[in-house]
Amino acid sequence: MSYNKNSSFGNKGGHQNGFGSHGVGGGGFGQGGFNGQSNGYGGGNRGSYGGGSRGGRGGGSTGGGGNRWDFSGKMTKVNFNKANLTPLQKDFYHEHASVSRRGQGEVDQWLSENNVTLDGQDIPRPVFEFVEGNFPEPIENLLHATFQKPTVIQSISWPVALSGRDLIAIAQTGSGKTLGFIIPAIIHTLNQPKRNFGEGPSVVVLLPTRELAQQVEEVAKDYCKAMKLSLVCCFGGASKGPQAGELKRGVDVIIATPGRLNDFLETGTTNMQRCSYLVLDEADRMLDMGFEPQIRQIVGQIRPDRQTLMFSATWPKEVRTMAADFQKEAVFLNVGSMDLSANHNIEQKVEVIDEYQKPKRLFHLLEMIMSQKDCKTIIFTETKKKVDELTRNMRRDGWPALGIHGDKQQSERDWVLNQFREGKTPVLLATDVAARGLGG
Repeated sequence: MSYNKNSSFGNKGGHQNGFGSHGVGGGGFGQGGFNGQSNGYGGGNRGSYGGGSRGGRGGGSTGGGGNRWDFSGKMTKVNFNKANLTPLQKDFYHEHASVSRRGQGEVDQWLSENNVTLDGQDIPRPVFEFVEGNFPEPIENLLHATFQKPTVIQSISWPVALSGRDLIAIAQTGSGKTLGFIIPAIIHTLNQPKRNFGEGPSVVVLLPTRELAQQVEEVAKDYCKAMKLSLVCCFGGASKGPQAGELKRGVDVIIATPGRLNDFLETGTTNMQRCSYLVLDEADRMLDMGFEPQIRQIVGQIRPDRQTLMFSATWPKEVRTMAADFQKEAVFLNVGSMDLSANHNIEQKVEVIDEYQKPKRLFHLLEMIMSQKDCKTIIFTETKKKVDELTRNMRRDGWPALGIHGDKQQSERDWVLNQFREGKTPVLLATDVAARGLGG
C-alpha cells in the first residue's frame, strides 16, 4: 500500500515550537523543498533517494574508503566492501488482524483528520491502538499505564520502523516521537545476535544537546529495563569516567551527543561494529549547531545496510542532503501543514517598539501573566550578557527569575531547568540553549 506515492511537494516549511505557558521573544521558521526533481525521491541527482550520485546507501560519505575494519584508537573509515558482515534482519512487523480488516476509507479519513502527509512505496497501515502493535507484554503494559492510545506519529512510525524501513519524520516537539523510535529500537535489538561483554551497541540515538539526550533517556529507560536491555547516555559537560565504564562493559542502546560519542570512538572506548539501528533526532538542530562533521564521522563507522530514522522539526536543504546520503527508499512522514507556518497550538502576538520601551512593556506583561494561575514564562534574549543583565535586574526588583545560557556550568543549568519545570521559579530567561526540547 502506498499513500500519495505520486505526489510531489514543494516549499516544505517546518514548525517552530513555543515553550511554557507563555513565551516572550521571537523565533524563525525552517524552510525547504520536497519535490520530484533534484531534491526528490527516486532517480535524479544530488538529492534523490535510491538513485543518482548521492542517493545510494554505502556510497558517498558513508559507504567506502579506508583499508581495514578498525575500531580501536583513531577512527579510520571502514571499507564495508571488504568487511565480513553478518546478514542483518530488520523486518519484524506482523500486521494485527484488526489493522488488516480496517477499510481503506477509514484509514484515509484518519490521515486527513490528522493532517498527515505520507510518501513512499508500500507503506504499512497505521495502528490505532497499542494492542495493534503486537508488542511484548511488558512494553504494552507500560504504554497502557501511562497513555490512552498512540500519538499520530507513533501510529505511523511503529509499523514503518518495525518493517525495517528508513524513515524521515517531520513533526513538532512533543509529538511522542521518542517512543516512536525507541520501541522499534528495542524490538530490533531483541532480534539481533546476543551481545557479548564489552561489545558495542545495536542502537545509537544522536541528539544535539545534553538536555535533549537526558530527556530521551528518561523516556527510554523504563522500556529498556523491562526488556532487560542496557542503556547509557553520553554527553559533554560531565565526567567521561562513568560513561566510559558503562561503554567498556558493553551496552545495547547509546543515547548521545555527537561530540562526546566521537571522543569515545576515537579512544576505542566503544565501537559501532554491532550498530544496525541509527536515529538522528532533532536533525535540523544538530546541523544548525555545526555537528555535521561529527555525525558523518560516526555514520562512517556504521554498516551501510543499517536502518536509519531521521526526526526533524523543519526540512531545510541541509537535512535533505544528509537524508539522501544516509538513507535508502525512506518513507517520508509529515504531521501538520505542508505550508510554512507557526505552531497553530500557540497564540502569537508581535509588538514592534523602541529599545528603551522594552523593559516597561516586559514588566507590564509579566504582571498580567503572573496574576494567572500556574503560570510559567520564558523570555528569550539574543545574547548571554542580556540574560545575565535582565536576570539580575528582575531579581533585584523581586521577580522570581533565573537565567540559563551556554556559559553556565552544566550543574547550574540542570538546577535552573528543574526549578522552572517544578514551578518553583516561574520565570526563565534563556538564549537558544533552551530553544527546543524543554520538558514539563
